[in-house]
Amino acid sequence: MRQVPTLDIRRYDGDRAAFVAELGAAYREFGFCCISGHGIPAALIDGAYDAFKRFFALPVDVKMKYHVPGGGGARGYTPFGVETAKDSRYPDLKEFWHIGREIPRDSRYAGIMAPNLWPAEVPGFREHGYGLYQALDRLGSRVLRALALHIGLPERWFDDKTDFGNSILRPIHYPPIERGDVPNVRAGAHEDINLITLLVGASAEGLEVLTREGRWLPITTQGDAIVVNIGDMLQRLTNHVYPSTTHRVVNPPGDGARKPRYSVPFFLHPNPDFVIDVLPSCVSADNPSRYPEPITAHGYLQQRLREIRLI
Repeated sequence: MRQVPTLDIRRYDGDRAAFVAELGAAYREFGFCCISGHGIPAALIDGAYDAFKRFFALPVDVKMKYHVPGGGGARGYTPFGVETAKDSRYPDLKEFWHIGREIPRDSRYAGIMAPNLWPAEVPGFREHGYGLYQALDRLGSRVLRALALHIGLPERWFDDKTDFGNSILRPIHYPPIERGDVPNVRAGAHEDINLITLLVGASAEGLEVLTREGRWLPITTQGDAIVVNIGDMLQRLTNHVYPSTTHRVVNPPGDGARKPRYSVPFFLHPNPDFVIDVLPSCVSADNPSRYPEPITAHGYLQQRLREIRLI
């Protein structure tokens, strides 16, 4: 069976042309790649996971203090059984928290990007949570530079289009499944909304990617590898040169279902006023433009959040 490749991003500095070619080929084929050698300290990742687990272990009434009704889950806590994959009959079996970008409150984006909430009951949550946010934001920028080069853009083309991106770090808790007949899965088949997603914690089984042949391909990581996949905004921008691949988190068989699962994806977004308009370099006779109408990143995000019942 084919495997989603793992590439060492340190090669970007010493073996750039080959690395960019291999990375681009992986994304054109799978929409996914595993990135190792990123340099994010294990202590930061472990500390963040520890803080997130301590939060999810709190009583429901305490967690609900950080739920923002009408906020679309943009910040703070979203309870179990709310988010529902597009076209799915059943909500996902998960609860989650959202950490967003810290921006000055006089920023032009302040009306769109709310202040973060921080649970007072969990020491270290802010320190480790936002530390991981910043580390993944920097790594995501490095990946985007390589992706830009692969399609003929200047290396730093994305830099000033994502420096105030409405990006989200989402610690997720999938509680133990106590019954064997639940119709729901932990995360229904879906594509991500954003430019790219960086997933810390895919060492546990459950994540599966739908291949071009229509088979579900399991992904688990080894060592320090982080799964990075294309989202719908980048698919739209590149006219499907970089495909946003359907993926899901399935329920584990047997006793594995009675164990909790945790994961922490970082959804890297463009700045809210960035206009997603198909890149001319990604249009050809064989690949005519699929999206004649441009849309802002914020407008697209709102459209998609309605589809998954968060707003």
